[in-house]
Amino acid sequence: MPSSLRLEKITPDNVDAALALRVQPHQEKNVAPVATSLAEAYAFGDTAWPRLIFDGDELVGFLMAFIDIRWAKEDDPDARRSGLWRLNIGADRQGKGYGRFAVDAVREEIRRRGARQFHVTWEPGEDGPEEFYLKLGFRRTGEVSGGQTVGVLEV
Repeated sequence: MPSSLRLEKITPDNVDAALALRVQPHQEKNVAPVATSLAEAYAFGDTAWPRLIFDGDELVGFLMAFIDIRWAKEDDPDARRSGLWRLNIGADRQGKGYGRFAVDAVREEIRRRGARQFHVTWEPGEDGPEEFYLKLGFRRTGEVSGGQTVGVLEV
């Protein structure tokens, strides 16, 4: 992956470009738009970690991680997890390694913060990202969260 790849915080200077980012039309049912993610990031405060993915000066994607979020409150009120909440790679930028870069960057952030597991959820079914996550080493946990398959990767 070229060294020109980097993550940036969302700022007043780049928020409009972030909001304009679109995935492939057939993928829209599988991932919320950036605007929804930014609203959730605002609502979830310190547990949400939204970032833009740049290749040089070009915006190529958006990711949002969750850091130490309360999980399955009804089963275990103390359970906490970290992982990838959203990944939106621009429609014309897919298949170039940006998704892998994003997952690696989140994995490194989670490791830096002391977590041992990296969780992700995905929409099951046709055109979903399951194959992508399984190729990166995630394994299905057997759990479902909000109708989505839950995967985990040791960090």
